[in-house]
Amino acid sequence: QLWSLISIQEPTRRNQMAELCADQDQIHKAGVFFALVVDNARLKAAAERVGEDPDGLDTAEFYTMAVVDAALAGERMTVAAEQLGLGCCYIGALRNHPKEAAALLGLPKSCFGLFGLAIGWPSEDCSAAIKPRLDQSTVWHKETYNRELDLAGYHRRMSAFYESQGMKGAVNWSMRSGRRAGLKRVGTRIEVKPFLTDQELDLR
Repeated sequence: QLWSLISIQEPTRRNQMAELCADQDQIHKAGVFFALVVDNARLKAAAERVGEDPDGLDTAEFYTMAVVDAALAGERMTVAAEQLGLGCCYIGALRNHPKEAAALLGLPKSCFGLFGLAIGWPSEDCSAAIKPRLDQSTVWHKETYNRELDLAGYHRRMSAFYESQGMKGAVNWSMRSGRRAGLKRVGTRIEVKPFLTDQELDLR
């Protein structure tokens, strides 16, 4: 239970959060906006209250557990919301300015804003489509990791999707994702690692 959820509804605070998250329209307009938080602070306080020494909380293991917990919670929220006919959008841009986001959320040490989640009723003229995912054979490895990489079929499916969304189909998924993996595209999120160190997370 190494996660917390913070809802941001007050208009001024919501606008400030949106500005930190690439000023995305869905943050401004969604009925509800949440921040999913890695939270080792609660366990630290609870342990110290009963005389235990939580000196393992700054390890990569506890940080990883907290990331998994927060991600699972966000996914369960999304499944529940979609069952009610609501629309959801994950906001990775919550990590664009980790220090400023933490200040706005009032996070103590041992906490980190992992991602946002916007939830609301989809507009009637919504034209969003489900983006194709990688072929099952590419992500499901049997017994050992398969290093053979065949993306030709996926590139064909994604090119058709890109064109349906008004994007260039000739620029395939490997090209787009490869560019995103470049250090230049990491941008301000390069600040995440030093922020985690300052928050006493993922140190060992």
